[in-house]
Amino acid sequence: MRLFVGLGNPGAKYGGNRHNIGFMAVDRIAADHGFSPWRTKFQGQVAEGRLGREKVVLLKPETYMNRSGDAVAAAVQFFKLTPDDVVVFHDELDLAPGKCRVKQGGGHAGHNGLRSIHSHLGADYGRVRLGIGHPGHKDQVAAYVLSDFAKADGAWLDDLMRGISDGAVALAERDTTGFLNKLALRMAPPRKSASAAVTPTPAPTSPQTATDNRTPLQKLADRFR
Repeated sequence: MRLFVGLGNPGAKYGGNRHNIGFMAVDRIAADHGFSPWRTKFQGQVAEGRLGREKVVLLKPETYMNRSGDAVAAAVQFFKLTPDDVVVFHDELDLAPGKCRVKQGGGHAGHNGLRSIHSHLGADYGRVRLGIGHPGHKDQVAAYVLSDFAKADGAWLDDLMRGISDGAVALAERDTTGFLNKLALRMAPPRKSASAAVTPTPAPTSPQTATDNRTPLQKLADRFR
């Protein structure tokens, strides 16, 4: 069994924020893979379903970002899971917009949601780091992550969400390479040939002139026939 956690802040006013990209990811998985309706549990919203061979619980903590660990710890305890069973989808300032990396264990890099989860589970859970880019200066970070994605971000954001959904089965089955391959096909699909190969039609062959074996006398006689 796996627990997929999307990080974000609850409420409509935060729905389109860069900080809520984790919520967006698990919402897309739930919608595309026939999960149960969302219901309130573990201080958050929960949906259940299957991805391939694995039963998966999706969790969106409603404790606000800096207390995300409260909801995650409650779900882990209830289902008797280990940190290795948990995957957290979160925004990543240090990755360019649309980039995605999968990581097992490690530090929280100052992310308040991860910091809270660390305090409950330790560092050994998995993460799907979803790039949102950096505003350029640390003083601008808070306003940046709590602002909505720009309209121009719509295309890559949709491709990223579709790619995550495409690869969700592989991720649930711990096939990180398979997950990233599915994602890459959405973000950078193979180029199609500009035009289908056409077999050129051979140019018509001019009929060969028949060899004339007549004698000059025969030719002259034929002219007067």
